[in-house]
Amino acid sequence: MYERKRCVLLADDETRILRALRDLLSANGYHVLTAENGRQALELFEAHSASVDLVLLDVMMPELDGFGVLRQLRSLSPHTPVIMLTARGEEHDQLQGFSQGADDYIPKPFSTALLLARMDAVLRRSGQVQTGAVCVEGVSIDPDQHRVEVDGQPVELTPKEFSMLYHFMSNPGLILSRGQLLDQVWGLDYNGDERTVDTHVKNLRLKLGNRSEYIQTVYRVGYKFEVKS
Repeated sequence: MYERKRCVLLADDETRILRALRDLLSANGYHVLTAENGRQALELFEAHSASVDLVLLDVMMPELDGFGVLRQLRSLSPHTPVIMLTARGEEHDQLQGFSQGADDYIPKPFSTALLLARMDAVLRRSGQVQTGAVCVEGVSIDPDQHRVEVDGQPVELTPKEFSMLYHFMSNPGLILSRGQLLDQVWGLDYNGDERTVDTHVKNLRLKLGNRSEYIQTVYRVGYKFEVKS
């Protein structure tokens, strides 16, 4: 039976971030509507309110800021999940977002693995997703419990290793460049050396033990996570 893709309305006035998140969400099975300002976000929501499952909303936008969009959106739809994405991480801004009906609040910069996990959590609370855990042969990862098991035994990972493994396992067979992994795990604003990816992959393989072969090197490109029969 055909299953409708979950639809996300993404609003951000930074073109580079908007495109990067659109591509990420599309690659993870979402249908994405994009808006570059608050007014456009409201217009899109009004036109597609029956199909929008989640709203990712930047705060600092022209035309109408994210708090203004959230207030009007809540008058249109009290229950559609909304996650605020913003560089403004002060407590009073977060409290303002929650008081106006936001379901979650993620300060920038953030890893996209964290974003995907938080989206799953919000959608699950709204009854649209059954679980955010990902399991393959011998390896399981649960972002809610921050737990990884290899062949039934718990494995301790650093936050970056955990985010990297979650992204690998959520995108089986997809070739990921080092630059993509930096964006997805370290955040879109990270400007460090790509070799840090290789170091973290090496450490992650050591901790996966007999399952380390799942993380495969793609020569001169990057890595992919694949379980061979």
